[in-house]
Amino acid sequence: MNMKPSLDELFERRITYPDFEPQQRLARLVGLDDQKDRLTKILGMLVNPSGLAGWVEKHHPHATSMLETVLRRPPLVVLAGDVGSGKTELAETIGDAVARQEGIDITLYPLSLSSRGQGRVGEMTQLISAAFDYTAEAAQKLKSASGKSRGAVILLVDEADALAQSRENAQMHHEDRAGVNAFIRGIDRIANSRLPAAVIMCTNRLNALDPAVRRRAAEVLSFNRPTDEQRRFIFTSQLAPLGLASALIDKLVELTGPRPGDVPGFTFSDINQRLIPSIVLAAYPDKPVDARIAILTAQNMSPTPPFQDRSQ
Repeated sequence: MNMKPSLDELFERRITYPDFEPQQRLARLVGLDDQKDRLTKILGMLVNPSGLAGWVEKHHPHATSMLETVLRRPPLVVLAGDVGSGKTELAETIGDAVARQEGIDITLYPLSLSSRGQGRVGEMTQLISAAFDYTAEAAQKLKSASGKSRGAVILLVDEADALAQSRENAQMHHEDRAGVNAFIRGIDRIANSRLPAAVIMCTNRLNALDPAVRRRAAEVLSFNRPTDEQRRFIFTSQLAPLGLASALIDKLVELTGPRPGDVPGFTFSDINQRLIPSIVLAAYPDKPVDARIAILTAQNMSPTPPFQDRSQ
């Protein structure tokens, strides 16, 4: 492979924020308020350091050394957790919250899994390098001498363990090792150039990531299956307006929790994409939602099995 891949080959689609559609999708991610808030703040600091500088000047004008310490963090955030935990959906929509918080336009570059290449020597390394080239080139145009970014770029790497798995694995192919090296160089390039850009990595297998990649993460956010409180919030916000009693909500919270035999509770996507739509479909189009049917639907539905990390 001798030619540099095109922008469209690497990034099948690009999303620009702020935008109404991702804003709505982000709002629908109920139960993840802590992750939303923290990720918005972290990315805001990474892509627009003038915002933090302004905060320091206003509230802590003598804390210049602290400011430099915070701003030296690598432009990488890792979202780690089980399947269906909402991490990918959050990664694809959080740019809207960051754009609105910082008052700038942000473009998301979601890296296609095809960037792993076809196995030809040197191909994956070239593809990863090209992805960082495009990210850095776009971000360079948005950098300003004043420190206030004119915009920013977020590079999203889903299923990141497929591209940045640990080089300590004895069975790892030399081309995969070279790809991880290229990934690390890309992170360092953005950091050293202080570009208005950040990288989000999503993974089900945190332990499979290369240690050097994990060390470069400004933050590792964990995503777990929803707690009783989070499930109650989802059911209350979605089903209470249908006139369903609190006793039914309590029962649904119980039925979607962990089950005997070490069966885990429902994931966020199990509830939002499977259970609640199934409850509605059981009643549509001729009758209102029925409490008995809602309970039976939950009883008969199995949660998504947990991801088995064979790297541990």
